[in-house]
Amino acid sequence: MPKEKRPEIEVDGEKYLRIPIKTHILTPEDELAEIVRRYVFPKSKHGDIVFIAETPLAIMQNRHRHIDSIKVSLWAKLLSRFVTKSPYGVGVRSPRAMQVAIEEVGLARILLATLASAWGKLILRRRGDFYRVAGLAVKSIDAEHTMGVKEYYEYVIPGPINSDEVCKRLKNEFGFDFCVVDVNDIQVPEILGSSFAENATLKDIVVKSLADNPLGQGAECTPLGIIRKIQ
Repeated sequence: MPKEKRPEIEVDGEKYLRIPIKTHILTPEDELAEIVRRYVFPKSKHGDIVFIAETPLAIMQNRHRHIDSIKVSLWAKLLSRFVTKSPYGVGVRSPRAMQVAIEEVGLARILLATLASAWGKLILRRRGDFYRVAGLAVKSIDAEHTMGVKEYYEYVIPGPINSDEVCKRLKNEFGFDFCVVDVNDIQVPEILGSSFAENATLKDIVVKSLADNPLGQGAECTPLGIIRKIQ
């Protein structure tokens, strides 16, 4: 954990401990339940919430795309030019990432998102409408040359699939709650899936507990972590 980030955080008057879990570099050969059993379960306690970073999960699901395998269409080249530079990262300003976005959600939705973005900027004087319309599947795409782990530096990595189902299976096996999160050093954390989808209070605790990105943004090799209420 970066030195400036304390392991404890206070959320709505309660204190929580965030425990990053260091692993080996994960690949499609790894199985998530076995990773949890090997690295998380020995450190876990009753009542813990385990959070999983979305990019390592997507890699385990074999969703990462090497840049040489992505055939960039004329639409991807054109539309990527209209994406405003953002502090959130490169995202679909990369033509390759835009191509992956088109393949993920369809050209029609990307075109609609582009029109919504133009309307928002010109008429409503606001930003962010592209991703609001395109959705989390597009927002969670990591462009090439943005990964802190060198083994995946030349890959475009879309978000994971079936995150709710993954988390529910893990809860059934291990007994505590799980969630898949998109967390970085800039924007508000997003929960992509969880074993507690109907529990708004628990979701709020997770989002606020991860606001300072306790897993870090570089090559820490901490793809999972534990949130634990301090009694």
